[in-house]
Amino acid sequence: MKMNGWGDYPEDRSRRDLEDLERYQHNSINHPDHYGGKDNTYEAIKIIEAYDLNFSLGNVIKYVLRAGKKSENAIEDLEKAKWYVQRQIEFLEGK
Repeated sequence: MKMNGWGDYPEDRSRRDLEDLERYQHNSINHPDHYGGKDNTYEAIKIIEAYDLNFSLGNVIKYVLRAGKKSENAIEDLEKAKWYVQRQIEFLEGK
């Protein structure tokens, strides 16, 4: 079996299979499910941009919305959100 540069993806796969793979890779980069997905009105990036949030506050939204969805460890994502909230507080306090 020949390979075509897609790792172990056989050359004899149909064009549609390759298009499905490309679409999956595109969606997993541009609109991953753990951030709500493209069709979700409340996708993290849409909320962040709608409120014109800075980096720290954008990350708070991102980590809260994905908590327990990207991995089973929701606590880790919430700890990251807490870290960014604290960073924003310190920035506003002028520290």
